[in-house]
Amino acid sequence: MLVGTRMTPNPITVSPDSSFEDALQLLREKKIRRLPVVDKQGNLVGIVVEKDLLYASPSPATSLSVFEVHYLLSKLQVKDVMTKRVIAVGEDCPLEEAARILVDHKIGSLPVLRDRRVVGIITETDIFRTMAEALGGRAKGLRIVLRIPEQKGELAKVASKIAECGGNIISLATFLSNDTAHRELTIKLQDGKKDDTLPALEKLGVQVLDVREITSEYQPTLISSR
Repeated sequence: MLVGTRMTPNPITVSPDSSFEDALQLLREKKIRRLPVVDKQGNLVGIVVEKDLLYASPSPATSLSVFEVHYLLSKLQVKDVMTKRVIAVGEDCPLEEAARILVDHKIGSLPVLRDRRVVGIITETDIFRTMAEALGGRAKGLRIVLRIPEQKGELAKVASKIAECGGNIISLATFLSNDTAHRELTIKLQDGKKDDTLPALEKLGVQVLDVREITSEYQPTLISSR
C-alpha cells in the first residue's frame, strides 16, 4: 500500500503572506491541525501547524490590552511562524515507510509532493486508520496472538493449519519478539472453532500468548471532571 492511496488529496493550503488570523480561522473552520504553505506556483515552501499559531499568540496573562493584542496579531503573517524545513514524501512512498518517517522525526504529518507541488497530505491519523484495518479493527472473530520461531515456512504452516480447521484469516500482522529467534503474530479469523484451532496450532510447536473472542467493539473508559 502506497501513500498515494491513503493520503488526503488536494489539501487546504495557505501562502506565506497569509495573515496569522486567517490561518488560525481556517484551521478552526475546517477542523484541521496543519496547513502546507505554498508559493504562487503551488510549490511547497513550509508548513504551519496549530501549535505554531498557539505559541505565537500572547499569553492570557499578558498586560497588553485586547486592542494591542489584536494589532500585533494582525501584523503577523504565516511566513513569520511557519516551519521552513519540511519533510515530505512522494505518492509512491510505501505506507510503512511513511509511518517510520513520522516516528523517526517525531512529526504528525507529511506533505505529499509531485515534483515540488503539493498534491496531498498523509497524517498520523491516516496511518492509525490503516493500522486498525490491518489488524482487523471492528471485525468480529477469534483473535489469537502467537509466538513462532523466526524460520522460513513457519507462517505458511500456521496459515495452512488454520485453513485445515475451517478458519478464514481476515487479518494478520507480524511484530518483533523480545528475542531475535522468534516473531509474534496477531491473527484474527472467522469460521474456525476455538477448540479445534488452538490444539492444532500448539501441535506445530508455536506458543499461544493470547486468545479472545471479539464479539463487539472495545468500549473505552471515559473520565470526565464535570
